[in-house]
Amino acid sequence: MTLDLRRDGRPLLAPYVTGGIRPDWTDYLREYARNGADAIEIGLPFSDPILDGPVIQQASDTALRRGVTVRSLLDEIATVDVGIPLIAMTYYNLVVHRGAVEFCRDLAAAGIRGLIVPDLPVDESASLSSAAVAAGIDLVLLAAPTTPADRLAEIAKASRGFVYAVSTMGTTGSSFAESGGRLASALRALTDQPVLLAFGIATGQHAVTAAQSADGVVIGAALMRRILDGASPAELGAVLAGFRKALDGDGPDCVP
Repeated sequence: MTLDLRRDGRPLLAPYVTGGIRPDWTDYLREYARNGADAIEIGLPFSDPILDGPVIQQASDTALRRGVTVRSLLDEIATVDVGIPLIAMTYYNLVVHRGAVEFCRDLAAAGIRGLIVPDLPVDESASLSSAAVAAGIDLVLLAAPTTPADRLAEIAKASRGFVYAVSTMGTTGSSFAESGGRLASALRALTDQPVLLAFGIATGQHAVTAAQSADGVVIGAALMRRILDGASPAELGAVLAGFRKALDGDGPDCVP
């Protein structure tokens, strides 16, 4: 049940979508999988998303105004089989509200295989990590460019599935920073698990640059901006196919 990201030599590609952003939001999952995603990150909307920049905040607000809940989203996810791992990303308040054990069991029952909780520090993660392991969920931890070396080693050891490296000290949608490459290289020296680089990867060139140091990339705000502007699932699939081609060496200008 846990994450098993493909390691066939090509860079990993993990696109993001805010759950419930549109009535047809699960169609984005299908298009992502069809166009080269290795895993998909699903944001479970929260009213105070402190790590998210304005784009994903707007996406979360839009979903919440539609009346979505964690329960309704998991019920929808349970009806979808895209053949690649699905990873939930949300805030610790929602975990505590449900209870760590029940929350992780709910994720597993819906087919979710990984969990990212960006406001949960590694030294406070033991309880949720235990609940996740019991449910067959991998708890993925975050590392930042300012993380001290000893704490970086702790994160690399405790994270499951992969390590989520953020390129810059900012919110989602921040500009891509080369400091992320140095962070990814440091993490890869500490773990055999994949290291995925996120934040600010908005172009094919960004993705190619990130993949020189990391095992793959997470694409978030760049996709959500298009969805908020009205892009259909098929159009987002074409955008993701461009990122896939760029990562596979077909040139960094493949993103529409």
